[in-house]
Formats: sequence, C-alpha cells, structure tokens
Amino acid sequence: MPSIAFAAMPTSDAEALWSGGVDAYGHQPETMISDGPGHPCRHCLRNIDAGEELLVFAYRPFPELQPYAETGPIFLHKTPCRRYEAEEILPPVLASSRDFIVRGYGRSDRIVYGTGAVTPTGDIAVYAASLLERPDIAYVHVRSARNNCYQCRIDKIGAPAYADAGTSI
Repeated sequence: MPSIAFAAMPTSDAEALWSGGVDAYGHQPETMISDGPGHPCRHCLRNIDAGEELLVFAYRPFPELQPYAETGPIFLHKTPCRRYEAEEILPPVLASSRDFIVRGYGRSDRIVYGTGAVTPTGDIAVYAASLLERPDIAYVHVRSARNNCYQCRIDKIGAPAYADAGTSI
C-alpha cells in the first residue's frame, strides 16, 4: 500500500485571491461571515469559525480547461492562513462529515471511470491508497458527498505533487 499525502489548495492560488485576484470565472470572490461549521477553508483544511470573514469563489483544481475540469464553489479564510502541512494525517476539515466522494484522476487530469465512490471518512486513506496503487491513477480528489464540492487532493508520496504548482484558479 503506497504512502499518501493530503494536499490543500496551493498557497500560490490562495495568495492570488488574498491579493485581489479573480476566481475561475474571472469574478472577484464574495466576502461572507461564517456562521460556524460548514465553511471549510481549502488552504488550512480547517473549518472557518463563526464570526470570521471568508471568501467564497469558483475554483477549478486543474491546470487547464477541459471537459473533466470540474469548477465549483469553495471557501477560503479572508485573512491569510497557513497551508495544511500534516500531509499523512486526515485533515481536520474531513471530520465534518460521515462520508465523502473519493475519485481517481489520470495524468491527463481526467476522471478515471469506476473509481468514484462515496467513502466513509475513516476509510478515505485506505481507499485512496488502493487507487494510487493503480498505474492509471495519478492523484485522487476528496469531494463532498452531498454537493460534490472539492475538499482536497491526495497524492502518492514520492509522486509529482500538487504542492505549490498552482492551478488556473
């Protein structure tokens, strides 16, 4: 079973938004006030506390436009936060739900059909590791099982990682 690493959105993407950049649709992020759990920051991978300002914006965690480059709404602390670093540990934000969609993608950044599964939170690491053993899987996404919102990425340790490569926001 390969060792895996959970990866938050790249800091370069977060910094672009914090400094006034636009989202995947070319719009300025909206500012909201968190009312508590349910607003997971995709950079620090923690929930944004009630009363804190957050940005909501369209995010595309893929390097270029193509039919499988899903774009959707996500949240980010409005005030810069530190990127999630405990790569081998299930991120705190994933404790917010009993299950998530876990799905594999190939080197072409396209969904590998048959890999998507609603997975109990406690089984995410094992299922992702089993997918990453396959030669046709380059990385895995964890997405909300209810709304399909992007949560984080999982890579095989030692493989080219999401790290701070950035996306097209």
